[in-house]
Amino acid sequence: MTYPYAERQPIVDVVHGHRIEDPYRWLEDPASPETEKWLAAQDELWRGHSLPARSRLRTRIAELTAVGVTGVPTWRGDRAFRVRRDPGQEHAILYVGVPGLPSELDWRVVLDPMMVDPAGTTTLDEWHPSPDGKLVAVQLSRRGAERAQLYVLDVMTGEIVDGPVGDCRYSPVAWLPSSDAYYYIGGRVAHLRRIGGEDHALVEADGLALSADGRWLTLSTNHGTGNDIQLCDLAGSRWREIPGDGAKTAVNVAADGRLYVATTRDAPRVRLAVADPGDPEHWRDLVPEDPEAVLTDFALLDGALLVARIRHAIGEINVHDPVTGEWRSAVPLPGHGSIGRMSARGHECWFTYADYVTPESVYRYDARTGETTLWEGAPGRARLPEVESHQIEYPSADGTLIRMVVLSGPATGPRPCILYGYGGFGVPLTPAYSSYVLPWIEAGGVFAFAQIRGGGEEGEDWHRAGTLNRKQNVFSDFAAAAEALIARRWTTPERLGICGESNGGLLVGAMLTQRPDLFAAAVCSAPVLDMARYELSGLGPRWRAEYGSAADPDALAWLLGYSPYHHVREGVRYPATLFTVFGGDTRVDPLHARKMCAALQHATAGPRPILLRHEPEVGHGGRAASRSVDLAADMLAFFTAHLRC
Repeated sequence: MTYPYAERQPIVDVVHGHRIEDPYRWLEDPASPETEKWLAAQDELWRGHSLPARSRLRTRIAELTAVGVTGVPTWRGDRAFRVRRDPGQEHAILYVGVPGLPSELDWRVVLDPMMVDPAGTTTLDEWHPSPDGKLVAVQLSRRGAERAQLYVLDVMTGEIVDGPVGDCRYSPVAWLPSSDAYYYIGGRVAHLRRIGGEDHALVEADGLALSADGRWLTLSTNHGTGNDIQLCDLAGSRWREIPGDGAKTAVNVAADGRLYVATTRDAPRVRLAVADPGDPEHWRDLVPEDPEAVLTDFALLDGALLVARIRHAIGEINVHDPVTGEWRSAVPLPGHGSIGRMSARGHECWFTYADYVTPESVYRYDARTGETTLWEGAPGRARLPEVESHQIEYPSADGTLIRMVVLSGPATGPRPCILYGYGGFGVPLTPAYSSYVLPWIEAGGVFAFAQIRGGGEEGEDWHRAGTLNRKQNVFSDFAAAAEALIARRWTTPERLGICGESNGGLLVGAMLTQRPDLFAAAVCSAPVLDMARYELSGLGPRWRAEYGSAADPDALAWLLGYSPYHHVREGVRYPATLFTVFGGDTRVDPLHARKMCAALQHATAGPRPILLRHEPEVGHGGRAASRSVDLAADMLAFFTAHLRC
């Protein structure tokens, strides 16, 4: 394959005694004529690549995507707010449910992103209704930038009554009980804003919450691997510090007047403590740490405390006494899957449930009866394939046992297989319905999820075992997963593909440069790949606690030890590789993929293609449904073409 010309410039930085070559630094500038010319040529190359299975796969993925999306209701008085995307819709719509017929709600549209932007490039990132349910703060991002503008809407008319307020990236919003003012975070600073009036900047913060009575304000500031908490009694304007001691801690004053503290301090799988908000330094355990399950959420009901956990990546909810914390019972669940956010009201709690063959649906738990019932299923229906799920264990290079979920159809013997991993930021891989995974299995393939270190499946210790100078554990765990799939005859190296996005794209990049012999194809999405310069773009500065900083001599040494861009070697037969990047991505700059793609195209000695798929006007996160379908079809068609399917 003839690749577009990319000049190799003799750029070398000497940092802390390391000679760091960077021949494609010119590709960091997306607006330069040279970069634009190179991108146009890469786009032409990608579009000319033959993918015979794409049309068939796109049709099937679209059918499975058409099940839609539904979310849990958030109650404000007698009104409920929720999002829902019906079949054929591009984005989820925000609805309000007002009292209608007995035991039913009359659902009305509050905000449809397609009415704001018919091109489909505007996303609804967050929404927060006021205590009286008459107003709602919404955050809208355009063209994937995730630099949201916040507006306050009149719920019944849709009229804008405040805003726009800029630089709100997934900001929490805490309304005053009077519903005429709210706290929010803009530019990493907490603000108090009155509707249509004054805006007061307070202090630097990354998170905030306000008690229902408006008395207790909590602010969280991230640092390193944990965070510190400030608690303010607004009645007396008195601030109290709650040092994090290197732990991750979330606090809030609940309706019962107690300060609830969920923390990893002395509890890597999280414990739930309580305190008097007037004396916040003195906690007592309410629900101690479970030695085998990670606490992820809790909800206070009338007469009951619900605690959600993941146990080896499977969700569960348990009922505890709200005063003593004593375990009472388990909440009945539809199966062995994932639990989403819980939303409580009185004696009821709503939560989402999904697994590999069950689209996300909303369930309702009644604390008076102990029963769980389906509140709202997925909006659409689709014919689903037969899927078998296998959870297996395998040893990593240092002997640590790692879990992996393998999904397949009823066939046996080596088959085309896709191995997925993430391994970072404490994010767990839990069961999820995927219109991308199911068509692959339906066509006779295998899909595997490696629950490697760096993730959150087994708590904070598991996460930290894959950070900083221990990052190589993540790559070793993933390589061992590939070897286990091959040894157990799920697949062969010629029929194995790997994929991951963002931090998972770093994982794929490391595998490309460390173990190209293990697999035949890779899809590397929105990746972090130049670890010597990752802090200089996107949200890189926020990731120093995860990766380390190149300004630190010791950290630079371990970053260069695995940085994929710096380990591309000429004469290696690299696997077929597709980079997928997004022009509006403000989290991970596409420059990483551009530079790595040019390096691999120059270096590879084999016939397998190195390609770049660049998509403008979308970002790292949410996108229109049809764009998601197109991306999934391209990725699966690429694997189909290069894994001897």
